[in-house]
Amino acid sequence: MELKEYQKEVLKQVKGYVETLSEFKAKNDKALAIDPDLSIDFPQKAWEKFVDKPYTSKKNGLNEDLPNFCLKVPTGGGKTLLATYTIELINAHYLNKKSGFVLWVVPTTQIYRQTLSALQNREHPYRQALDISSGGRTMIIEKTNRFTPQDVEENLVIMLLMLPSANRRNNESLKIFQDAGGFESFFPPEDQPTEHERLLEAFPNLDYFGEEGEFFGKQIKTSLGNTLKRIKPMIIIDEGQRAYSENAQKTIRNFNPRFVVELSATPPEGSNVLVNVKGQDLNKEEMIKLDLHITNKSSTNWKDTLLASVEKRNVLEKYAIEYEANTGKYIRPIALIQVERTGKKQRGQGFIHADDAKEYLINECGISSDEIAIKTSETDDIEGIDLLSQECQIRYIITKAALQEGWDCSFAYVLTILTNPTAQTALTQLVGRILRQPYGRKTNVSELNESYVYCFQREARNVLNEIKTGLEGEGLGDLAGRIIQGTNDNQPTQVREETVGYREQFKQFEGTVYLPRFVIQEESKWREISYEMDLVSRVNWDEVNLSLIEELKLGDKKLKDEVIDVGLSTDEKDVIEKRSGQEQTIGLSIDYVFITRHLMGLVPNPWVAFDFAKQTIEILRKNYDDTTIASNLVFIVEELVKNIEQERDRLSEKVFRALIEDNLLHFFIEKKQGGYKLPHHIKVKKKTKKLTRSNGDPIQLSLFDYVPEEDFNDLEQSVAIYLDEQEKLLWWYRNAVRADYYIQGWKKGKVYPDFIFTEKSKESEADFDNIFVVETKGLHLKNEDTKYKQSIFALCNEIGEKTSWNELGLEFGDKRIEFQVVFEDEWKRRLNELFYN
Repeated sequence: MELKEYQKEVLKQVKGYVETLSEFKAKNDKALAIDPDLSIDFPQKAWEKFVDKPYTSKKNGLNEDLPNFCLKVPTGGGKTLLATYTIELINAHYLNKKSGFVLWVVPTTQIYRQTLSALQNREHPYRQALDISSGGRTMIIEKTNRFTPQDVEENLVIMLLMLPSANRRNNESLKIFQDAGGFESFFPPEDQPTEHERLLEAFPNLDYFGEEGEFFGKQIKTSLGNTLKRIKPMIIIDEGQRAYSENAQKTIRNFNPRFVVELSATPPEGSNVLVNVKGQDLNKEEMIKLDLHITNKSSTNWKDTLLASVEKRNVLEKYAIEYEANTGKYIRPIALIQVERTGKKQRGQGFIHADDAKEYLINECGISSDEIAIKTSETDDIEGIDLLSQECQIRYIITKAALQEGWDCSFAYVLTILTNPTAQTALTQLVGRILRQPYGRKTNVSELNESYVYCFQREARNVLNEIKTGLEGEGLGDLAGRIIQGTNDNQPTQVREETVGYREQFKQFEGTVYLPRFVIQEESKWREISYEMDLVSRVNWDEVNLSLIEELKLGDKKLKDEVIDVGLSTDEKDVIEKRSGQEQTIGLSIDYVFITRHLMGLVPNPWVAFDFAKQTIEILRKNYDDTTIASNLVFIVEELVKNIEQERDRLSEKVFRALIEDNLLHFFIEKKQGGYKLPHHIKVKKKTKKLTRSNGDPIQLSLFDYVPEEDFNDLEQSVAIYLDEQEKLLWWYRNAVRADYYIQGWKKGKVYPDFIFTEKSKESEADFDNIFVVETKGLHLKNEDTKYKQSIFALCNEIGEKTSWNELGLEFGDKRIEFQVVFEDEWKRRLNELFYN
């Protein structure tokens, strides 16, 4: 397989760095032979000489310098092929051998299967590159296979491993770290404890049984995990950005690698990017299907959008058949269809289900069921199927999210988005799945060189933004340092944090400061109020007033489909540019189901939502004909959503206050059921700038040792500094949004105040009498949301005055808690009033 020009340049860079690395390692080895203290960080020195940009040094599990770099290559750019050539370059110019052991780490089952299949196939370019490197002595194995030292000595052994299978906190629960047969030849016999001790001295992180002083002493486990540590493999990490959690990094380093190479389209901050392939590089080599043609259907019926995409796919197949007749190259265009629901129990709830789309394709489009596949977490009709084979019949793949990562089929040409038009992520998640060009080069048929997206009822500007975001996520934008956040160990996070505790003078308050919330009684227990369960469920929807709809003015603009052509921009920051656009007038109709679907996020009962849709159209028909109403349907839905949202909030407040009147809803401190208390510690980014007083002195009265300056906007920073300089203040705390104390009122969103601070007690300066909970607002934020927060705070104060914390048996005694909203033009005066009135 002939390499592309940019791929040749990538390998030239890799070869140059590896050769430079080898030079500095030789210097380091000579220095170590003289004196260990003369050791240098040779990977960093080599990097600084060859790359001339910052380098993140890493150590393996033996505390040895760990050479590592990342190949930043967009989706479709051949990351895996480049990895196979990179293995050869590292072996030839750094390790000076053809054999050895490579641990190839992948993040998902889908990528695992694809990579394993390609590497096992001796006709595949990946395997051929490895065989050339090893002189035809390549072994492809999995973690269930056994191998010997002789295998590693004589062959290039590639083991595929799923990162999750080695990336857990408790090694005892993992099979690869458990004692197993088949690896005994890598370790001393059981009856030679001295040899075990010597090996543990050389490899201190090996797992073992027993203890020193016992009859057999420490016995090293003959596990796969220990074997990998003993071998000190080269490690290739596919989707490298997925391996940046603390636990994942620790797992990789603990295998004692001698070299790590990351492959990523979007490497995180801290990754040593050796080469940065741009989207334009792929486009110049004709490897991706651009331009991208986006058809935004105005029809409110999802079937119209699906039908249009079916027609386009059929046209593409005619071109493909003609192309095969002329060239002998087979292409079968595939359409990917994204729906809203896939589970067996989720059909018939007002959402577009995978089975709905499949039935439409079969019953109304005349498509054979053999040509349709469903790919979900429950159903996988494409598992084990070679979609590129001429024997395969599949032309439509229906999914919700299962194709977001690791799915690779260059026959995918058409993307059909049937999700709710307000779903911002639909396009961004799947656009990359249709970009790869069959056979890595363009045809002589323009229609087969480009890709196609069909969606409905989206704003043109939003469509382009979603496409841009999707291409960025595939590495086709200038995204150096882009971080993908995650909440589990398989998701990367590159924010290095440190833990900050209470200031010494405030240690007495650790774990003792509780704050009130709205709670409701349930079976003799108290729990925090639930917006959906306790408020929305009690709303009387018959009381909804649609007066805003009665006042609505409609225009006479005709409804039209939008067709937008998009290509890569020459400006990398823009990523894409609009090449052309046109509009096509379509037939008009009023769609009650379309309106209903948009109300489902507000109104839990679909029949009630449908009734609102009918009422709305009946109101508008008093002044407008159906053609005008249909032409303005999107605008009508937007205004109806606003109307229903306002009414829902009004009626929720009515329910909220009625629960208080009926003595069912209370506002107090409830400790036993997980009531809120200030945290014992906070986490802040390392090396972040600390907030200081106006004269440059350190902040002294924050509850925690210090707070980062970046956590504050200008107004909040001024307030924090002012508080810190007040003689009557005991301590203050910056309340974190979505992490700390909040109040759930009658609106869906929780209220997170900005500051919590205390006033010194008149009895003792080491204690406090009053707690103040304060929200700060700029003048431009005097809006309905602010009025709502003022109302909530006023209610909190009103109820708080009637409540004695002492009666609840709390440490608070008669301490008072006051809630306030202060604005930019008054905050200093209001704070003075709190302290000095």
